[in-house]
Amino acid sequence: QVQLVESGGGTVQAGGSLRLSCAASGRTFRSYAMGWFRQAPGKEREFVAAINLSGSNIRYARSVEGRFTISRDNAKNMVYLQMNSLKPEDTAVYYCAADRVFGDVTADKANYWGQGTQVTVSS
Repeated sequence: QVQLVESGGGTVQAGGSLRLSCAASGRTFRSYAMGWFRQAPGKEREFVAAINLSGSNIRYARSVEGRFTISRDNAKNMVYLQMNSLKPEDTAVYYCAADRVFGDVTADKANYWGQGTQVTVSS
């Protein structure tokens, strides 16, 4: 069992940056792949980024590659999403996700989800 809590959302102007954090609790945190997803009003949930348990395997959506960076600190039970060069189309609720299987995270089949944090990018 893993509990996830996101933080770091807010409102920024286009071109600005935000860093989202996901605090994970659970004895077996180091055994879980982690990911970030987002959902804008009227749209389906969208994959953003994922990272395996060691940080050696990382995948990004094409829409954010080169602008966003996912990382994890297993000693602190934390996962991060650094978002640079933000665009208005990045506006969404961002969710942290966890699963034992890396492929299930990238396929939007994660077993554990946080409550989400709002990111708003103004033009």
